[in-house]
Amino acid sequence: MTRLASFWSGLGGDPALVSRVSAVERPGVLPSRLPVREFAGACVGVCALAAAELAARRDGGGEVPAVRVDDGAVATAFVSERHLRTDGRAAESFAPLSRFWRTADGWVRTHANYPHHRARLLSALGTPEDPDAVAAMLARRSSAEVEETVTAAGGLAVALRTPGEWAAHEQAAAVARLPLAERVRLDSAPARELPPPAGTPLLPAAGLRVLDLTRVIAGPIATRTLALLGADVLRLDPPGLPELPDQHTDTGFGKRSALEDLASGREAVEELVARADVVVTGYRPGALDRFGLSAEALAERRPGVVVAQLSAWGATGPWAGRRGFDSLVQVATGIAHIEGERDRPGALPAQALDHGTGYLLAAGILRALSEQTEAGGSRLVRVALARTAGELLRGVDGPRPEEGETNLSPTPWLAERDSPLGHLRYALPPVEFEGGPRDWTRPPGRWGADETRWL
Repeated sequence: MTRLASFWSGLGGDPALVSRVSAVERPGVLPSRLPVREFAGACVGVCALAAAELAARRDGGGEVPAVRVDDGAVATAFVSERHLRTDGRAAESFAPLSRFWRTADGWVRTHANYPHHRARLLSALGTPEDPDAVAAMLARRSSAEVEETVTAAGGLAVALRTPGEWAAHEQAAAVARLPLAERVRLDSAPARELPPPAGTPLLPAAGLRVLDLTRVIAGPIATRTLALLGADVLRLDPPGLPELPDQHTDTGFGKRSALEDLASGREAVEELVARADVVVTGYRPGALDRFGLSAEALAERRPGVVVAQLSAWGATGPWAGRRGFDSLVQVATGIAHIEGERDRPGALPAQALDHGTGYLLAAGILRALSEQTEAGGSRLVRVALARTAGELLRGVDGPRPEEGETNLSPTPWLAERDSPLGHLRYALPPVEFEGGPRDWTRPPGRWGADETRWL
């Protein structure tokens, strides 16, 4: 529970509440050289504790409901995309050009799951869409050269670094100065008034409206969790930016999904902002500012709002404006080096930076809402995958013995239901507290099929 207590402290939580958390440990799940099992449980645990805390505040300030963290539920949820079945079909994984490649002096990892990222990668390398041609080109170039060339073209490629090499990097220094979750009070808006949650199960976010401007995994997991807890979550995507269908299915539980251009649809977006309680963004730092969606601009127009921001590399430093994904952050920070075998890099047993950061972001939002009930103020919560990676690496002097595989069946933490997308098998949410929900009230719908309005 030491790591959970540290995370809870980093979120500004009352240390006494950690005693409300109990754990069911299952050594062997999420096997890795780094302490992924403990890390994942702590991320989920503080999220569940923040939900229980908000529920107690809404219910008159009584005792915080007991929280239970089961490693089996956490491990199943952290690889939810692998358990997803749509009419029996497994979800698609990484695209052929999203992988490790040998270079003249080491390794790089590329990310090309989206068509526009794939096109930029191939354009920067000057090769056709042929893995053999890409491999031959990369084998003649240095890792640093590939990283810079592809990044300059708007693509995604990151050179493999050791933990020491990352620690010496200017971006690592910028990230190391950040707290686990940045928490800023933006103004002196009055205290938030929340009526007691009615009915069963206990839904601490009931009645709250969450505008979801996130993509891929971490941000959508945070908003998926808020939907579990009763919030009306509306995810808004630009119509010209493609989405991966299976990714949308896995992270779309409990939400509605609409399409709106942030420039031409400014009036519709403003109507949403005017009634939003929480706005969550997952684009590069500053990318949405021109649409009036910076934290300060949102607080000015909607006093009392909670703004949550997620990025790959953090909001400061030379890489702040770079695109990034979990797999690439693992490579840059030395995680892939630690998890590798002999001279080949490896990966964590789950996209643990994405999943962990998603639950930490949800926890930060819930804590901000709790604080608002007493002290008011518009709030900013900001997290970064690279900062989360630093927490996983913290205190690790070298690779520890790898935990053995476990034969634990995920069946107790899987469920099935029909949906507009077909018959789904999916991982149940791992966030569990006494009296709380055990499943989402609605399955995912079709991407972009909902109206741009609040319920």
